[in-house]
Amino acid sequence: MAPAGHGPPCCPGCANESPYAARPESIYSLGKHLEETMTIELVRWHPDLTITALRFSNVMDVEDYAAFDADARARKWNLWSYIDGRDGALAVDLALGRSGPGFERFIIASPDTVMTRPNAELLAEVFPDVEVRGEIGEHTTLLSIDKARQLLGYDPQHSWRDEVQ
Repeated sequence: MAPAGHGPPCCPGCANESPYAARPESIYSLGKHLEETMTIELVRWHPDLTITALRFSNVMDVEDYAAFDADARARKWNLWSYIDGRDGALAVDLALGRSGPGFERFIIASPDTVMTRPNAELLAEVFPDVEVRGEIGEHTTLLSIDKARQLLGYDPQHSWRDEVQ
């Protein structure tokens, strides 16, 4: 699946850091892709460098949560993902502690989506022609945060579901 901001998904349910080529669909995502490409070359030139890229999903604060669960098509661009700003700060702290040379990129998102509708329903409506591979949870993020969990110890603690009554 394409990372957040890098175009439509190619296979929801197999979201990861990703063996799929990036597909930038905006100037913003193109700039991020070019930065990462440049960083790969910098690390090749200087193998002692340690560079970490955090691919934040849509950063939100508690005040933003009341607007969640809107039209599915309005939030399809990042597969209904988000990151609570407090968990984003945690990811930055963990990334600053990363040691070892080389370049690593991590998707930083909350473990749930911004929608109350189940993922299967959202995918069927918005991406009807896209094959779903693997298991998808009812509201589990469709962006893989597994690499950040494993290599950084990232464990997001905040969900909009705990804040909105």
